[in-house]
Amino acid sequence: MKIKIIGAGLAGCEAAYQLAEHGFEVELYECKTITKNPIQKLDAFAELVCSNTLRSKSLKNAVGILKAEMQMFNSLIIQAAYATCIPSDDALAVDREQFANYITTQIQNHPKINIINKEVDFVDDVHDLTLITTGPLTSEAMKKEIERLIGKQKLFYLDASAPIIEKNSIDFSQVYKASRHNQKQGDYICLPLNETEFNHFVEALQNAETVQTKEFEKEIYFKGCQPIEVMAKESKKILLNGPMSPNHLIKPDGSTPYAVVQLRQDDAIDSLYNFVGFQTNLKWPEQQRVLSTLPGLANLKIVRYGVMHKNYYINSPKILNNKLQVMRRKNVFFAGQITGVEGYVESSVSGIIASLGIIASVMHQKLPKMSSSTVMGALHNYVTNEKIKQLKPMKANLGIMKKDFNEALGESYYSKSQDEMKKYLNSIKNIIEFKIK
Repeated sequence: MKIKIIGAGLAGCEAAYQLAEHGFEVELYECKTITKNPIQKLDAFAELVCSNTLRSKSLKNAVGILKAEMQMFNSLIIQAAYATCIPSDDALAVDREQFANYITTQIQNHPKINIINKEVDFVDDVHDLTLITTGPLTSEAMKKEIERLIGKQKLFYLDASAPIIEKNSIDFSQVYKASRHNQKQGDYICLPLNETEFNHFVEALQNAETVQTKEFEKEIYFKGCQPIEVMAKESKKILLNGPMSPNHLIKPDGSTPYAVVQLRQDDAIDSLYNFVGFQTNLKWPEQQRVLSTLPGLANLKIVRYGVMHKNYYINSPKILNNKLQVMRRKNVFFAGQITGVEGYVESSVSGIIASLGIIASVMHQKLPKMSSSTVMGALHNYVTNEKIKQLKPMKANLGIMKKDFNEALGESYYSKSQDEMKKYLNSIKNIIEFKIK
């Protein structure tokens, strides 16, 4: 049986891999070799366009637990991340190009996956089984087709990325390496500021010129990706408690700076670094001017400027069922950031869930609901919760999980999630063991 997948991002590649491993013939459509959107740079699939990190590896953290859950499904994205990881303290950071190339190679070499380099502007929802994973930067033609399929219940928010700089443009006599997680040798480059330097920097951010959004676009920022200049205008406290927090970033002389800007390694050969938490919508000359006032960056060389883009997503609770299937069009499924999950890992995991939903549909069976004591289940149940009137993008977090474990007995979110996921895998044995013959 043939499945069409539109979009070779994280969710599309994960779903294609999962379905192909079950014996489905997959046609994977991707148009980036023909026309790229404004923030794509590579021809390879699963390109990481914002940060280069899949966030925390800690099993005390929701996204760390989520990655452990994904490994139970033999996730291609998690395989790729660990195969191409680079030093980044507690975070699972990757070399962007190596990561994308690893996934592209796995997809291209899979005998059940046929890659079609074409922009899709029509979905035959009568004859084809189709998974739409076009992401938040869906083409205009595809947006119109999605509206035809689901109606006009689309939403959007503004997202941004941080600048990437050359390591050799950093003056290491003014910076130091440290870790927030008490490692002996930190992997982050820290730019320390005293109170006067911090105040001057905040003032520069507040007064810098930004790229103006269109008049009809209300500025709705995703909380995890607010531009640094927006935070500066809201409150200095937000910066000091957030991306410029000095907590645990002790200088070599034992003192703690008033504020710290962190740089994280961005490639395997250790030549590029990105600003941690410094998403921005400043005009490019302003980024060069303002950031070069930071300690150690007088000769700053930016290789990729921060940019802002509008992310589209659909109002999933009113459109999709538990299988991530369009309720009124049973041959159409959605996965990835377009469903309202936010983040690389979250997008990837929805590809796994959509593949399960498709297999269950082919088998004419229900897909059992996943426990909200797992991060995967909590996130999925949030996105498909019919009681939510208007969806807001959601990252993995402990707050959406069901707390039904016994801390007194040493049980944790992680141990509970592992137990619940094992039970779930046992309950869907017929689905995960299903093979096309």
